[in-house]
Amino acid sequence: MACGFRRSIAGQLSRVLDLPLENLIKSISAVPISKKEEVADFQLSVDSLLDNNSDRLRTDTQVQAKRLAEKLRCDMVVSEIRAGQGTVNFKINRELLTKTVLQQVIEDGSKYGLKSELFSGVPKQKVVVEFSSPNVAKKFHVGHLRSTIIGNFIANLKEALGHEVTRINYLGDWGMQFGLLGTGFQLFGYEEKLQSNPLQHLFEVYVQVNKEAADDKTVAKSAREFFHRLETGNMQALSLWQKFRDLSIEEYIRIYKRLGIYFDEYSGESFYREKSQEVLKLLDSKGLLLKTIDIAAAIDRMDKYNFDAMIYVTDKGQKKHFQQVFQILKTMGYDWAERCHHVPFGVVQGMKTRRGEVTFLEDVLNEIQLRMLQNMASIKTTKELENPQETAEKVGLAALIIQDFKGLLLSDYQFSWDRVFQSRGDTGVFLQYTHARLHSLEETFGCGYLNDFNMACLQEPQSVSILQHLLRYEGFLVSCLLLFLEMAFLLTTGVKKPTGASCLWTLPRSIPQVSFLPFEGKQRAWMRPIFGVNLITAELAQMLGFL
Repeated sequence: MACGFRRSIAGQLSRVLDLPLENLIKSISAVPISKKEEVADFQLSVDSLLDNNSDRLRTDTQVQAKRLAEKLRCDMVVSEIRAGQGTVNFKINRELLTKTVLQQVIEDGSKYGLKSELFSGVPKQKVVVEFSSPNVAKKFHVGHLRSTIIGNFIANLKEALGHEVTRINYLGDWGMQFGLLGTGFQLFGYEEKLQSNPLQHLFEVYVQVNKEAADDKTVAKSAREFFHRLETGNMQALSLWQKFRDLSIEEYIRIYKRLGIYFDEYSGESFYREKSQEVLKLLDSKGLLLKTIDIAAAIDRMDKYNFDAMIYVTDKGQKKHFQQVFQILKTMGYDWAERCHHVPFGVVQGMKTRRGEVTFLEDVLNEIQLRMLQNMASIKTTKELENPQETAEKVGLAALIIQDFKGLLLSDYQFSWDRVFQSRGDTGVFLQYTHARLHSLEETFGCGYLNDFNMACLQEPQSVSILQHLLRYEGFLVSCLLLFLEMAFLLTTGVKKPTGASCLWTLPRSIPQVSFLPFEGKQRAWMRPIFGVNLITAELAQMLGFL
């Protein structure tokens, strides 16, 4: 849709400048949307038309822009052409903009933005995304939560764009800690507690046996012996280890379900302990040394999935490690190492529940529900709900995820529950509240799909701003795809156009204040466009993991 407007503008420029149309299309970008005033829709940078050696012409791009603007004429598509600071700005005919955007919204439905010409030349790929990756028998730290949120978004985005995605949860399920855990369970474990709350009980056993091992050498010796039995295939030791692993995964699946997240494969270090020995021999023959399990896992995944891209989502502390892994794979002769990517993220600091430091992901989810319930109870306008606990958790999760994505991906940030649950401004709670109001209007007035609408009623600045945001949505998706998530997300800040990315334009600084409630059944009505404005966030809701 936006591509169509750009192509029309480029057609006139091509005739005036006698330059190839396709080259000009790449030079036309969207104008950042301003909250203060209505802006043009597209702009052409005069610099982009000049050769690198044209220094003389480059000194007065303002004059060049004015001369070019005077040669161009408004038509059925463009209603206004003005010279800017070294740019020529184009304003799309407002009635045409309204009609084109809303018809496209209605026609494409939940696929709005995904059928863009921008994606027509992008080949469908097999993509492996490894994310979350908690350590069995160790506490599920908030760092794993951030990996879970970001990895799920990347997987959803790739899937929405038509790629074949495999989601892998690569567990830390092997190592000396299982020697300690096996010994600890024999000393302090209870089968009943293990069955009723496996993650909590294994964590308690692990903490206790670590204390004992620090003071008692016989406990440490027993732990080493237990792990040796694991490595040599002792059936009794392996049976206990397998029980720990299976029960942990069952709990993970239950907790991930609360987040609306799933995995196609639960893998782990244990799976590659034998294959890593083969890799070790190859590394030795080439004079290389590195932790071999990650290399063995990468080789196995290529054999199994023949991926076009594999993405690891972990904190930025592992950046150097993955650089080494990819480099070693190249040195070993695996050209496909170029297809492996690490998406690092900053650390969240200071996340605590009212009982103290966060231990498990479930602690976070329970805290979200509790705090949101209290917030809802304190607001007089809160309506009586059939299931307030479910509503509180869904709204709270949206608030948590939006808060996490508001900052730059690589930046560390100090967590604040008060900031998460703010009810005004660019927050998840306010987005949910706004959706509820829109949904209420839709029910009250019976608004569904609007096949017939009066375009003259949608020409005021607020409506035009929403239409401009919708017009740029496909560009936002492309930016996410190319930049992964290195952005101050869509709520309050923009994204700079990446150098050399000819098909992208600068993203808007905010989105329409419309949102979604992740409920089942009849209340999935936010999937329908309300005056063509709320579908943008419905699709984003799916990618972020709310649906």
